[in-house]
Amino acid sequence: QVQLVESGGGSVQAGSSLTLSCVASGRTYTTPTMAWFRQAPGKGREFVGGIRWDGATTYADSVKERFTICRDNAKNTMYLQMNTVEVENTTVYSCAARTEALMALDIARYDYWGQGTQVTVSI
Repeated sequence: QVQLVESGGGSVQAGSSLTLSCVASGRTYTTPTMAWFRQAPGKGREFVGGIRWDGATTYADSVKERFTICRDNAKNTMYLQMNTVEVENTTVYSCAARTEALMALDIARYDYWGQGTQVTVSI
């Protein structure tokens, strides 16, 4: 089993930066691929971006110019650096991990999920 805990969410002003963290514990060696998803009220989870064990990243087109994902394998932590945030980025962000080495955009392909952290962007 793998446990995921997100942190770093909060209320920020549009145009500022925010970094989310996702700390994994347990059998982390079984989850080479991690990703961030977000879910707005009344909508399904949306792929934000992900990172493989080797550092290769994939981003949704809507965020690739402003968001950066990295991971510190020694700390079992994945980060989501959000720059120039927009009001539209307001939602709950969750991290996920899967036991396969290939990146996936489909929520059904992820085996473990965190509880999520709320990001609220105001003007």
